[in-house]
Amino acid sequence: MNNSPLPQGPINRRHFIKRTAAAGAFITSGLRAQSPNNKLNVAAIGVGGMGVGNIEKCAGENIVALCDVDFNRGAETFKRYPKAKRFKDFRVMFDKMATEIDAVIIATPDHTHAVATMEAMRRGKHVYTQKPLTHSIWEARQLTEAARKYGVATQMGNQGHSSEGARQTVEWIRAGVIGEVREVHCWSDRPLRGTRFDGRLYWPQGVARPRDKPPIPDTLDWDLWLGPAPLRDYHPSYVPFDWRGWWDFGTGALGDMGCHIIDHPYWALKLGHPQTVEASSSHINSETAPLASIITYQFPAREGLPPVRMHWYDGGLKPPRPAELALEDEWLVDGVLYVGDKGKIMHKSHGGKPTLIPLSRMENFERPAETIPRIKGSHEQNWVDACKDGDPACSSFDYSGPLTEVVLLGNLALQAKGPLIWDGTNMRVTNNDAANRFVQREYRKGWAL
Repeated sequence: MNNSPLPQGPINRRHFIKRTAAAGAFITSGLRAQSPNNKLNVAAIGVGGMGVGNIEKCAGENIVALCDVDFNRGAETFKRYPKAKRFKDFRVMFDKMATEIDAVIIATPDHTHAVATMEAMRRGKHVYTQKPLTHSIWEARQLTEAARKYGVATQMGNQGHSSEGARQTVEWIRAGVIGEVREVHCWSDRPLRGTRFDGRLYWPQGVARPRDKPPIPDTLDWDLWLGPAPLRDYHPSYVPFDWRGWWDFGTGALGDMGCHIIDHPYWALKLGHPQTVEASSSHINSETAPLASIITYQFPAREGLPPVRMHWYDGGLKPPRPAELALEDEWLVDGVLYVGDKGKIMHKSHGGKPTLIPLSRMENFERPAETIPRIKGSHEQNWVDACKDGDPACSSFDYSGPLTEVVLLGNLALQAKGPLIWDGTNMRVTNNDAANRFVQREYRKGWAL
């Protein structure tokens, strides 16, 4: 690859401004893809879970480095890319390969998303970070602002945002197919035990910290896995999958699924910051998210659109089944229901195609014209293309950062007494100062963002 900090050959004005503004970042890395025909040098952090699929969809690029705190967990990926250098600590990887990496995939547990992503951006690397973008509201704001500062291409791993269904939903809503929307219902069956996901059960929530102290597996660097989280004893209740329900590591059912399910209404209705948020749930404890919850966001009028009340349900809770659905009609396991003054739309999560309710409305339905560009290839390919030509990826941090703030505000409401009045611009609860301790967390020594 060419070592020049700026692209060679013809470029447009927007591309030039973006690249020049980030000159410091380019000089730091010394490497940058110069055209869509060149291959990126891609590193990945977290290569045994979601990272497997993310890396596979970027396999047409040069996979040059793989990092995982458990080499046993990452063994299959290591075998698949034998030329890639292997690391346990992403900080060491960056130090040793500073000029050999262009872009980084980050698919670690939620609590390390921000520290790994920020370190990559500081070094001028493009980043693809799994959802939710961060563990806290404050972190989401920091990454959004840092992405602009360093001028790198970014993408959050809410792959439904690239889908045809997502674009149809936005087009139908904005074309007024169901009139003005003032109410939205979003729901997920997570973390309900007994449901299968990739051949396994969902994770536990509403449980206390385990008391036994089993030995740490020989292949796992437990201190590195903890990263910025408070020190605690190892337990298989956390690693490799069930960390999702623990407040120190994950963001519960809402954080895990909200960036998929809330994504579409957030986009279609231009929701922005809510005015208020209120939560009710099963038993709350300081260790894990509750087994089931309902969270209500109230958004103000904006851009000529009416106020919107959005409800989130998880743990098997759902909104009432619409009366317009016949008993034999499918009522989704997880998804979104939009209530307009001229009808209703529902769709599944992860970019499911919209359906009018009652279903009879779909007969001879004349779909609105396409107004949103379609994504070519995978969500990951959309990011790779952004790394090469400079056009933002569809879920760049400019979009996904604010979305993540809204999603994680629901977790704040679960942990604080509500209803809460939210000043989104300043990231503050204005009627309950004690609630603001959940906006930003403390980091373990040596791991500050």
